[in-house]
Amino acid sequence: MKNAKNIKTNNLLIGCLCALAAETLYGLSYVFTKDATEDESTLSLLGWRFFIAFVVMSLLAVTGMIKINLKGKSIKPLLAVAIFNPVLYLIGETIGISHTTASESGVFLACIPVASLAASTLILHKEPTKPQVLGILITLVGVLITILAVGASSSLSIAGYLCLFLGVICYALYSVYVEKASDFAGTEITYVMLVCGAAVFTLLAFIEGCVKGNLTDVLLLPFHDSGFLTAILYQGIGCSAIAFFLSNIAITKIGVNRTSSFIGIATVVSAFAGAVILKEAFTTYQSIGAAVIIAGVYTANTQKQVGGLENESVQES
Repeated sequence: MKNAKNIKTNNLLIGCLCALAAETLYGLSYVFTKDATEDESTLSLLGWRFFIAFVVMSLLAVTGMIKINLKGKSIKPLLAVAIFNPVLYLIGETIGISHTTASESGVFLACIPVASLAASTLILHKEPTKPQVLGILITLVGVLITILAVGASSSLSIAGYLCLFLGVICYALYSVYVEKASDFAGTEITYVMLVCGAAVFTLLAFIEGCVKGNLTDVLLLPFHDSGFLTAILYQGIGCSAIAFFLSNIAITKIGVNRTSSFIGIATVVSAFAGAVILKEAFTTYQSIGAAVIIAGVYTANTQKQVGGLENESVQES
């Protein structure tokens, strides 16, 4: 019994650290991609991002640095994961952000933890604990404070709202299906996600280049634009390969509900990085929002819930 409790405590620690690291990487991406996304098309960035991630992950697998063994296994569960994220989630997020204001898209995406909690309850039949619900709601409030601190504006774009809603639902379903694909290693889940992302977004970038008549420019972008090269290397290796892997590990270790409670950390990291590195304004309200987010994450993942982990494990089995 004591050993089982120690294992669950270790899983909680590993899962929380992985979730924290993943959201930190996502938050820092703003610093590395701000200039690139202003100058180049989003599809070019996504296409190169997933191509780089796929190549790096494949090289690691070929050299034996990571193990990926899908022989004799049905990859249907992994295809479901990959379709929801990165494919549908990033399509919904990208189109939604382009048709709405920053505050509107931020508010929609801040609802991901709540949607993930609902999906976990309805599909996995895991009822969240009261601290988890409270922590996620506190985090949501903190994110909203941070977003609205920079000013709220409205686009009234129904298409944009629907795409953002699609993104939120797809991310929640991705979280659920990762947990259901627990028979696969984290590297295997991540690799299939990157293969699907590379196939879809590279094709879309190629089509866009053909339509606009600038395919050659798109293919040569990393070699001519150092800022674009930095962006795709960070997003491809940092956000896609490493952060996806860490997020998948977190979900398998601590479940959808706890992992989703960390999503607001990316907002905090993004705001701090913008202020420290890019010298952007950081207001008192943003500081309050950051503090509320951290309080929410702590509430949802406090060590007092180790007993709750035991109950959750019973439900899983």
